[in-house]
Order: sequence, then structure tokens, then C-alpha cells
Amino acid sequence: MKKTSGRLTLPSENNFLKETEELIARLGADAIRDSDGTKLDEETLSLPVKVYSTYFVARGHNEFAKEHMEECQQFYLMSKRVTAFSHHLEIPYMDGFFRKQVTPDFLHDPKKWWELIDRTTGEVISPERWRLSPDKFVKSSGEKAEASKENSKSSTEETKETGLPSYFLQDGETALLILEDATPFHEYTLSFLAFALWDPTEMYNHITNNWGDKPADIPFDIRKPYSNRFAKEELKRWLEAHPKTDVVRFTTFFYHFTLQFNHEEKEKFVDWFGYGGTVSVEALEAFEKEYGYRLRPEDLVDEGYFHSTFRTPTKAYLDYMDFIARFVAKEAKELVDLVHAAGKEAMMFLGDNWIGTEPYGKYFKEIGLDSVVGSVGGGATLRLIADIPGVRYTEGRFLPYFFPDTFYEGNDPVPEAMENWVSARRAIMRKPVDRIGYGGYLSLAYKFPKFIDYIAEVAEEFRDLYEKVQGTKPYAKLKVGIVNAWGKLRSWQAYMVAHALYYQKAYSYFGILEALSGMDTDVEFYSFDELLEKGVPKDVDVLINAGDAMTSWSGGEIWKEEKLQSLLRAFVYNGGGLIGVGEPSACSFQGKYFQLADIFGVDKEMGFSLSTDKYFKTAKTEHFLLEDFPAENLNFGESQKSIYALEKETEILEYSDGSVHLSAHDYGKGRGIYIAGLPYNMENTRLLLRALLYSAHKEKEIRKWQCTNLACELHAYPEKGIYAVVNNSKEKQSTDFYDGKGRKHSAELLPGAMHWYTID
Repeated sequence: MKKTSGRLTLPSENNFLKETEELIARLGADAIRDSDGTKLDEETLSLPVKVYSTYFVARGHNEFAKEHMEECQQFYLMSKRVTAFSHHLEIPYMDGFFRKQVTPDFLHDPKKWWELIDRTTGEVISPERWRLSPDKFVKSSGEKAEASKENSKSSTEETKETGLPSYFLQDGETALLILEDATPFHEYTLSFLAFALWDPTEMYNHITNNWGDKPADIPFDIRKPYSNRFAKEELKRWLEAHPKTDVVRFTTFFYHFTLQFNHEEKEKFVDWFGYGGTVSVEALEAFEKEYGYRLRPEDLVDEGYFHSTFRTPTKAYLDYMDFIARFVAKEAKELVDLVHAAGKEAMMFLGDNWIGTEPYGKYFKEIGLDSVVGSVGGGATLRLIADIPGVRYTEGRFLPYFFPDTFYEGNDPVPEAMENWVSARRAIMRKPVDRIGYGGYLSLAYKFPKFIDYIAEVAEEFRDLYEKVQGTKPYAKLKVGIVNAWGKLRSWQAYMVAHALYYQKAYSYFGILEALSGMDTDVEFYSFDELLEKGVPKDVDVLINAGDAMTSWSGGEIWKEEKLQSLLRAFVYNGGGLIGVGEPSACSFQGKYFQLADIFGVDKEMGFSLSTDKYFKTAKTEHFLLEDFPAENLNFGESQKSIYALEKETEILEYSDGSVHLSAHDYGKGRGIYIAGLPYNMENTRLLLRALLYSAHKEKEIRKWQCTNLACELHAYPEKGIYAVVNNSKEKQSTDFYDGKGRKHSAELLPGAMHWYTID
């Protein structure tokens, strides 16, 4: 492969000029960037490459933030559940929280904005019945917020002396809620507003990299007047002071995903999609004025689940998300316009303070960004970035980050880099990002020459691959629709908790997205509401519904909607395919658990129908779905128990431990497929492909643009007259493969290798 350059961004840092120049030349980089905790000196900024500069809108400006602590960002938090053992109840509501990160909001009336709930009954306890100790709220006309703004100078003086304003909880103070007429042996929680004192990502980096006594970045809320004005004026000043910056890398805009730490400085609650950090009294009042109803704390606290994406969203929560997204788009556009007026590009980091931007939402294009960059955990996160509409280019930040937790003496970072690249490359073959890059401390990576050698190979391969596949449509065997409560808004984001990290109750479903990210299929995401409104699009061959019962992914109560049931039955009856994974269409209703059990040919025993005999338990050993492997080789992850066949016509393909784990069932002209779980691996990727083809009656496609070896895949680009056979493993592989006319060929591939061919 000839030496090329471009489409690669490297981090750099102060006093590392010579080594940076060396690596730019060696890796073919055409851009450099700083990172959280690093700066670029003048000599490095003068290198003949594009310069990305990290910019924090709502943190990293402590001199301002300390002058206006009343404008810190806020959370709604929920105390631990406390059981009353008598009529007297005390809730130490800050127990379990990291007091350097959050402190209760006594600036606004707790009796108005907080909520005590009897979790045994769901009753909201009248504020007249409880009191706080200490109670720092001081009533005044218009509440204390206005007084605080007027007296910001005295507040600042107090901050210098004690570290916190008087309306914050002070060191040594214990925050208690006291209720004197509690119901014995009932559980209670307090939902309370709190100020954020430390940006969560800066806190994580601070702890991970041992930044010692570096001051904590205080996050401020641009919805509030001083912060809004400061954010715009400061950006103007910064743009003038950074003439050598070509790309302003917003990290990100205003609100961080929900990330709370406990008293041991460990993560307590993380939701990469959570809107918990967008809350403020000003936001709640503006919402009520616009929507005509007031949000309760419970509308955001959600019984302590905080509206994780695994929860089916309520109307109130969807309204609130839309309200925040419009505000973020409007304010972000003003900042982007300032960047463009300064002759620079505006880039958004997909992470950290990205909440409200919603790249697949209605308002994202209005922001006017030039590009989006995000961290690539694998194929699904690569597609999450690459498929974003409305920007000129996308960039993937590959792993590992150049941090001390990976780059330390005795460790080899190459295996992680190799796994990351190979998994992401599958997705790049379908839809490439426009650039790749790395983050962290370049001086750490420089100490690992084998790692540098490997990422040099990655950069060359990416550039070659990009030139071949960008702008052309890869061959697709069929079109797949993923159906859940979120639809397009969460494209390539289903089953995630914290950016594609492994989680129980998630990995058995996330494998679907990872497999599809590099599979020769077209993929779209549909919400139940969209299907109810518009029907199933005519070009969709197969729908997938997957997830645990009552989650947003499976659907929960929506399956009581007769129109939805009838719609999908008609779709399959007339020739479509439906694949259910885990507990699809699950909702105990009208005598069954899977509401589309008639399509799948299986249902789940919940203990209610044990008196009904179940005779169908014999599994087939030969079937289209099993032609590449025996059923005993399959991994269903956490799987399911007590799944039983409804009739002899159900094709049972794996039966063990008294349960069906894989089956197929004819339904009119179409088919239903049931799979108990689908974690990502090579066997399951092939199983999913075969299930898609079988359910859509497109079995012949398995002999078209297809490898026989599970470790290899084939990607065809008919418009360009080329195709590639790819080895996705770390071992040498031999494979037969079929071209577009069904002719068989063979290939030998080194570990991770790719062979290109011309279509004749």
C-alpha cells in the first residue's frame, strides 16, 4: 500500500513539538488537537496542519462561575429510600452523594420545588407536614433568587471565605428532612433540587489522571442571564485570542448527560442520554408558561429511574425533551454563527455536554454545525456518528485514549486498538466516517512504538478504504426496521447505558445493532407511534422488536393497542418478516404474554397456564438458519426461560433446559422468528443474517455476495464495480465466497486482512 496522508487527527501538548512533527509525518496526520487537560504551545500551533481547539461553553471559566454561584447548573436528585419505624422520620437526603459535586438548592423555596413521596402508596406528602434541618431558604418577594443576583458581590466574598455561598450546604452540616406524622413501616423518598459544583467529565478525568489540586470546573447554566451573556461574550473574546485555531471543537455545548458520583468518588448513576442536568427553576417556569402545565419533580425523577432510555417515555418527559432541544438548538446556533463569522469551522463532540443536541432529532440541522466527532466503541457507535445528517463531515475518535489507565509500563495497548479498529471497520464498509483520530496525551503513546506502528497501518487502511467506498451505496440484501418506543431519535443508540459499554440486561440485545452495523442490509429505526401514524413503509422487508418486557425497547403497554397488533399481523401475513428477540411484544393481556405470539409461534409461560399441557419440544437438526453451525454452538447471552411452542407447525431449532431459544413460524405469506438473545459474535451475526433472509423469503441471497467462513464478510459496491472480502479475526482465514452471480471463489486472508476484487 502506497504512503498516503490526510483524514487523521492527532492530539498534541506543550513541549512536544519535535515528536509531534515526527508523528504527523509518520502517520500522515493533517490535523492536531488539544485535549481536556492539555494545551498547544505556539510552535505546535504553527505546524502546517489544521488546528482543532477544545472549547467548553459552560465550564472551565471558574472566575466567572464563582461570581455567580446562583447560576450553577442543577439536578433533581432523589434520596435513598428510608423506612419509617415510628411516626417520627428523618431522611438524611444527601447520604450517598458526592458533596464536592452537588449541594442542595436552598436559593429557591424547597416547599415549592421539592417533593416528599410515600413510596409505599405513591402519595405526595404536603410540604406543610415536613421541615428541613438546616433550612437555609430565606423568603423574600420574588424569592431569594433575585436578591442573590443583586447581592452577588457579598455572596462572592462569602465564597472566598468558606468555599461556598451561605445558601449552600456547608462543610460539617448534615442535611435532614423531618416528618413527624409518618406512617410506620412505609418507605419515603425526597426529590430535591441541587446545584452542580463540579462538571462530571472533568471530575472523571481529574480522578483518572490524578490531577491533584487542580480546581474543579464549575458548570453554569446558560439559561440564566449572566451566564447566557457571558457565554457569548467569552466566545467572541476567545475567538479573537486564538487566530491559529481552524476548528472550534465544542465539548460540547451546555448540558452534560446525567452522571452522578457517590460519596466514595465512584459513579453512582450514569445515563448517556439523560436530561437530568438540564433542570433549573427558570426552565421549569418557562416550560409551564409554554406548555400550560407544571412539571412535578416526579416527572423527572421517575421513581428513581430518572427516565433512563430503557423506560418508556411519558408524554411529559417527551415534551420536556423537545422543550430543551429547541432551546439548545437556538442557543447553540448563536455560538456557531459567531465561530463562522470568525472564519472558523464549528465541530461538536458527541458526548459530555451533548444533551439536547439530539443529532437525529428535529432541530439538529438548525444549529448549523460543520462536523460532529465522537468516540468509537465499535460498529454501532461508528454508525451512530457516520449516519448523522446535516453536517459536512463526521469524525470518529478511536480507542484507546492515550491515558495512563492504558498506557503504562508493562501493558500492551495494541490488542485494544486492533479490536476497536476491526469492529469499527465492519461499519465503515457500510457507511464511513470522513475522518478518524485519537485523543489523550501523545507523549504517553509515543513511548509505545509498536502501538504507533499499528495505528500507522490503521490510518493507511482507512484512507484507502475511504477513497474506495465513500459516496457509493453498498449492496444490500434487504431492508430492516428496528421498532421500539424511541424510533429514529435513538438511531444506533438502543440498549446503551454508557456509550456502548457492557451491561447486563443490555448486551444480549446490543449485539443486534453491532451485527447490523456491518451487515449488508439497509437499516432504519421506527417508533411505535410512527408505525401507528404512517404504517410500515413499503420498502421494509423485516421488522425487529427486541428487549426485556416493559422496557422502551420491547414496548410494554403499547402492545395493548389493537391497531398496532393488527398492523404488524397484516405486515407479516402479506409477506413481511418479524424477528423477536428476548421478550418481544411482551405485555400480559388477554390470556397471553407475547401479544404477537401467533406470529412467532411461541409464548412465555408466566405461571398462569401451567395446567395447559405443552407437547411441542422436539428441535430440528437441519434448517436454513442452522446451515453454518449446529444449534449447540449458539450463544443466547442471558437468554430466556419458559418459552414454549404453541403448535406443531412451529419450527423449533434450539430447545434446552425446558425452553425454546430459537424457532421459526410461517404466518400467511410471511414468517416470524424468535431468538432468546443475541450478544455480538461471529456466529450470531450469521444467525441474524439467515433469520432476516428466511423471514423475508429471500434465502437465495445467502449465495450472493457472501462468504462461507463466519470470520469473513463480503462488501460489494456495484456502482463502482468493486467488492472486498474481509477477515474480521486475528487469525489467518480461508474462505469460499460467492459473487453477485452466485459463482463460487476462494481466498486466503492474513489476520485482519482485506482483499479487493473487480466485478466482471
